[in-house]
Amino acid sequence: MPDAARLRDSTQIVLPRETLQGLEPPLDDEFTVTVVQEAEGLCRIIGSPVEIKDASEFLARRGITVR
Repeated sequence: MPDAARLRDSTQIVLPRETLQGLEPPLDDEFTVTVVQEAEGLCRIIGSPVEIKDASEFLARRGITVR
């Protein structure tokens, strides 16, 4: 059985909301992901493991570190 934390990490990215300012529209256009505004000033980007990997690379090219 897969580890739940590892599966969760491969299907979502959690960032401070201000980090995603201006990048949400191109992120939505380029990838099949859902961006959810969370409480405490966070954004959750949710998608398949392949989409999350590609979205992470997209963010990294723009100087945003994703762990």
